[in-house]
Amino acid sequence: MTTGAVDAHVHLWDLGRMRLPWFRDDLGLPSVADVQDLGLASADAETPVGRVRSAIAVQAGDTREELDWVTALRHPLLAGVVRQYAPDEPVRSGRGEESTPVVRGDRLRGVRVAVPSRRPDLSDVPGLDELSERSGADGAVVEFLIRPEQLPAVAALAARHPGTHYVLCHLGLGAADPAPVWEDGLRIAAARPNVRAKVSGLVTGPAGSADAERRLRRCLAIAVDALGGRRLLFGSDWPMSARIAPYGGIVERLHRALPPLGTEETVALWGGTARELYRL
Repeated sequence: MTTGAVDAHVHLWDLGRMRLPWFRDDLGLPSVADVQDLGLASADAETPVGRVRSAIAVQAGDTREELDWVTALRHPLLAGVVRQYAPDEPVRSGRGEESTPVVRGDRLRGVRVAVPSRRPDLSDVPGLDELSERSGADGAVVEFLIRPEQLPAVAALAARHPGTHYVLCHLGLGAADPAPVWEDGLRIAAARPNVRAKVSGLVTGPAGSADAERRLRRCLAIAVDALGGRRLLFGSDWPMSARIAPYGGIVERLHRALPPLGTEETVALWGGTARELYRL
C-alpha cells in the first residue's frame, strides 16, 4: 500500500516561460516555483502519515502554454495536474469546434473553476453542467475556487450530477472571515455526498498569532463536523503559503489545529482521499 502524505494543492510556474496575469512583484512570490523547489521545501515536513510523497499541481493561470509546461514536467513528487477552466471555452464538440478535454493523457486529473467574482448563483458561468457531465464520464474531479455565498450553487450542481466528484478549494473560504454565511453554505454543500473540500489556504497570520490560530481551529472544527475527516484533503497552497510560513510550519499548524481524528480519518485526510479522487 502506498504510504506518505499527498499535497492536493500546490502551484507551479516559471515566468520566463509563461505569463500569469495576476502576478505582481509586490506579492512577494518567486518568479520560478518548480517541482524541484517544491521537493526542497517539503523535504523536512512531517505529517501524521509521514513525509509528502505526492503532489497535485493546480494550474495557476489559464493559458495553454502554462498547461503544456506543467503537464510535461516529470518528477516523482508530481502525481497529477488540475487544469483551469476558462468559462468561455467550448464545452461541446460541434460546428467544427473541438471541446477542450477534461483529462488528457496520463497527467490531467481534474479541472478547477475559479470564479469568486461571479454571481452567487453562478448563473453567469457558462457550461458548468456540460463540464460536470464530461468530468464525471472521464473520471475527473471538478474543483471550485469560490466565495462563501456561492457554496449553495455548487451544492445544487452536485445534486444535478451525483456521479461527478466536486472539491472545494480552501474550504470555500480561503482567507475570508468564517462568518455564518460560510458555515451555512459549507453544511449545505456537505449534504451532497459527492462534495469534498481541501484544508488549504487557511493558515493566516504569523506563527504565534492567537487570533490566527483561533480562526484556523474554528475553520477546521466546522469542516470536520460538516464533512468528517474522510471527505477532507490536505493542501499546502505552496508557494502562496510560503509568505506566511515555511512548508513544514504550514503542516505543523494544520496538524495542531485539527480536532482529534481516528486513524482512518487521519490517513484519509493526509493522503488517502486524494489518492482515491485523483486516481494516484
